[in-house]
Amino acid sequence: MKMSWVMASPQGPVGHPARQICLPNRKCPPRGTKLQEAPIYPHSVEPAAGSAAIDRRAIPQAAEESRWRAADGHAIRRIDWPGAAGQRRGSILFLPGRGDFYEKYLETLEEWHRAGWRVTAADWRGQGDSGRLGGHPHTGHVEDFGQWVGDLAVLWAQWKADTPGPHVIIAHSMGGHLVLRALIERAVDPDAAVLDAPMLRMAGPPLPLAMLQAIASMMTKMGDPRRQAWKGSEKPGEDVAGRQALLTHDADRYADELWWRTKRPQVQMGPASWRWVERAYASTRLIEAPGALEGVTTPVLMVSTRCDKLVRHAAVLRAARRLPQGEVLEFGAEARHEILREVGPVRRRAMEGIARFLETAAPAPA
Repeated sequence: MKMSWVMASPQGPVGHPARQICLPNRKCPPRGTKLQEAPIYPHSVEPAAGSAAIDRRAIPQAAEESRWRAADGHAIRRIDWPGAAGQRRGSILFLPGRGDFYEKYLETLEEWHRAGWRVTAADWRGQGDSGRLGGHPHTGHVEDFGQWVGDLAVLWAQWKADTPGPHVIIAHSMGGHLVLRALIERAVDPDAAVLDAPMLRMAGPPLPLAMLQAIASMMTKMGDPRRQAWKGSEKPGEDVAGRQALLTHDADRYADELWWRTKRPQVQMGPASWRWVERAYASTRLIEAPGALEGVTTPVLMVSTRCDKLVRHAAVLRAARRLPQGEVLEFGAEARHEILREVGPVRRRAMEGIARFLETAAPAPA
């Protein structure tokens, strides 16, 4: 099915109409409806005719895992692809979401590498195999999101100096939140950015941000702020058994994550701490402050689904309308939160939409 360009409406708060790539207008199913699961795909897939299969459960031969040191000496894990022989498309820095680790995205990273991109991905400090910041190995904790923005600024400066342009940042969920904040604070200066299901507002009670932050702040004072804010899964009130229904329709791609958690148990992470929750609301308020998004001049594509149960799609649309060069690639009931780990046809539409955006926003060097 062909994608078409339309003008997003209604107008944003400053009258900027974000361009929006529309996909099938499928409404989200009513709460409690069981969606029919898509067929299972093998973990070794062939992305395109004539290409060798990509094994999602193996580090690609061309990739190299290493560590880099943050400003305070903290060791952070990364993985690098040098770029396919004879091709020079540019460089992509990929950053995962909350509780994520880069092994989940090996298929996507390898595809970009085969398209000629020099690719790097890194875990966030305190996630994946980059150590822990809280009192429990499975709790996602940080004292302030600004620490992550600072790490990104250091990595960006080093990585940009070592790689060919154009330079692109692509990030998922919480990673998308942090990249957008880094753009606002001018900590990074990519030629283009792609934010996949960015965490611009967490799903939850429809209360004002200031009130949500105040509640979370009170909870940090009622016990150890590093304690888990909820039990299990990715969302308060959702059990582990229902976790896949929040993330992807593809049972085999979901199983890849569980396989890597067994293979490399150090990457496992569960719920966030109360401090993380409070700081997430505080950081969201910085992003939503008047004039903040309007000052971002980088072309930004947001890939989002109306049926996301972890972040608010409406907040993505609002942000895109405020960005001077904001665009949205929108999905419906066919996509859950992890769009780049969805069933083949959905994921392929997302990858093709990203490629088309980058052809314009970050064209290949002459």
